Amino acid sequence: MKRLGAAGVLWAMAAGAAPAAEVYSYWIQPCTKDVAARSGCDAADPELARWALEAWQKAAGSGLQFTAADGEDHARICIYWLSRRPQLYGDAHQEFLNGRRLWVLEVQPDLSQFGPGIGAAGENDRLFRDTVVYLTCLHEIGHALYLPHTDDFADIMYSFQYGGDVVEYFSRYRRALKARPDIREHAGISAAEGKRVAGLYAGR
Repeated sequence: MKRLGAAGVLWAMAAGAAPAAEVYSYWIQPCTKDVAARSGCDAADPELARWALEAWQKAAGSGLQFTAADGEDHARICIYWLSRRPQLYGDAHQEFLNGRRLWVLEVQPDLSQFGPGIGAAGENDRLFRDTVVYLTCLHEIGHALYLPHTDDFADIMYSFQYGGDVVEYFSRYRRALKARPDIREHAGISAAEGKRVAGLYAGR
């Protein structure tokens, strides 16, 4: 690699060299047999979480970067599969580990915990089930990026506390899918949220 001398560094700065991105290292809990027994996760669920990370990175632009960590002890974001708990889609909170702050994100993969409407839709339609898990990952990651809840039904950061048809909230996204890989092509992030996250990480 060619090294830049002092003059070269100054030239690069004058030319508007891009600043370093905000880097979030992440770790996603594998869905092992024991984790599946406790949470109802599927072995392919970690892929949905990775797609959600990709969607936020794309929306944020060059100011944000996600990188896989070697393990949960080295990650800035840890994503876990939540043990079965009625009516809790997910949770995001911060913890301190060995003097560093990290985000702990928990996602509920068992749709039977959300009542007969969501549960039956997920049981009868695998893509609906994956929709709920993916969008929940997307929502909880949004909190780690410091995006608050909104009252806009179009937003992924919309809070169900504001009411609305929850089955329809997920179904409108599901209707855009023909197969599971389509999830990667449909971010699920509203235009307003895309602008918001890009603004937060611009110039990092």
